[in-house]
Amino acid sequence: MKQSSLDLNLSTKKTRKQQLLDEMELVVPWAALVELIAPYYPEGKNGRPPFALQTMLRIHCMQQWFSLSDLGMEEAFFDTPIYRE
Repeated sequence: MKQSSLDLNLSTKKTRKQQLLDEMELVVPWAALVELIAPYYPEGKNGRPPFALQTMLRIHCMQQWFSLSDLGMEEAFFDTPIYRE
């Protein structure tokens, strides 16, 4: 007998990462910030295309909240990817 046939809902507990992301959604007005920054964000007409604005904004906020250096944020980003667009 397989566990899937028992109809057990074993994934009810949220991970710490999911709790953090849910709290970020409640606290930060992402749409308003993106609208405010969008006119000044590069469009990528020349050279390498930029990352999505909302992704960069979230990375910057997390870097500030956790007091991470650029290298520290890069390591945290590659160790536990939060968003992939």
